[in-house]
Amino acid sequence: MVRPWRDCPIRDCGEPLLPLEPALLCLRPHPYVSLGAPYGPGSDPFRLRNGVRQRLLLAQDELQRLQPSLRLGIFDAWRPVVVQSFMVEHAFLEECRRRQLDANQPSQASRHEEVRQLVERFWAPPSSDPTTPPPHSTGAAVDLTLVSEAGMPLDMGGEIDAIGSVSEPDFYSELAHRNPDSAEAVWHERRELLASCLSVAGFVRHPNEWWHFSYGDQLWAWRTAAAEAVYGRSD
Repeated sequence: MVRPWRDCPIRDCGEPLLPLEPALLCLRPHPYVSLGAPYGPGSDPFRLRNGVRQRLLLAQDELQRLQPSLRLGIFDAWRPVVVQSFMVEHAFLEECRRRQLDANQPSQASRHEEVRQLVERFWAPPSSDPTTPPPHSTGAAVDLTLVSEAGMPLDMGGEIDAIGSVSEPDFYSELAHRNPDSAEAVWHERRELLASCLSVAGFVRHPNEWWHFSYGDQLWAWRTAAAEAVYGRSD
């Protein structure tokens, strides 16, 4: 996948990573910690840069103004490069299994490459180059969804981290337009509500993922025509 935002310069403002709880609902147990991702002792993924955290609170205020019974549910936040590498390989192996491919079979190399290219549409390369950090390693990107008053995630028409076109933000747009009373219309409306509340707070959405938003990283700089990103890799 071509990522035009990777050329945006970065001038890190030096803000610290701060915990999201208790002001924001974090969906525990953390999915990647549960898989054994190597965060390291005492390393909490539910942290973001201070300015990003403050904007998430603004987005939640906007959501509750529109839908008082709903809250934001944080799926994932800060993700060091070593975890990014772990998860890229995990996603590749899972997609191979789903397609009944043997990831260790050289004769299937061309099909493996197809899978890797598909995975790269959703998982940024685990680059150690400080000029091209994976978004989550900056503490500026967050994966999130809508949750009910009881803290249960709403059905958004596709799981977070799903590999495929169902994850594209507007996947249900046409079906929703054709049948406003359909389940697809509900899912599209929920995705749009999430995006609207995050947009009010200054976030931009990843073009391929309904759940991924960021503020201050290279994607944000590219989407907003900012001169530079304000958050680089934060390890």
